[in-house]
Amino acid sequence: MTELDDTDRAIAQALQRDATVSAGALGRQLGLSQPATWRRIRRMEEAGILAGWRADLDLPALGLGVTVFLGVKLATKSRVSLEEFERAISAIPEVQAVDHVLGRYDYRLRITARDLADFERVLRRRLMTLPGLGDIEANVLLSEERLPGPL
Repeated sequence: MTELDDTDRAIAQALQRDATVSAGALGRQLGLSQPATWRRIRRMEEAGILAGWRADLDLPALGLGVTVFLGVKLATKSRVSLEEFERAISAIPEVQAVDHVLGRYDYRLRITARDLADFERVLRRRLMTLPGLGDIEANVLLSEERLPGPL
């Protein structure tokens, strides 16, 4: 495990707020040179601490007005059935997140769709045909009050 000092944590926190900030600008904020800041960023990338860079999209602006959380319980829970389900669910583009969880359900899925009719199409044509599918429960997102923020 890579040890992080206060400067590394400050860099990670700043990048979590705005991943587009340049190493030079970030270095100026923290009292570091651009090369020193870049070396720290690269070290955290190589250690897997900075696991990737992404853009947050405005789903309604893209025409995706419905988000549904789906609890999925598999009919059987062998290693093969879990792997088959995960492979099949990963091929469905409307499924934005797949979380293997402990509790009433085996998986929690985050699904985006244009509207409820589009979600119903995804549910009937794609999700209900998955291997090993047992019980499901859908919860439609009404609003998102807290967006993920820096750790």
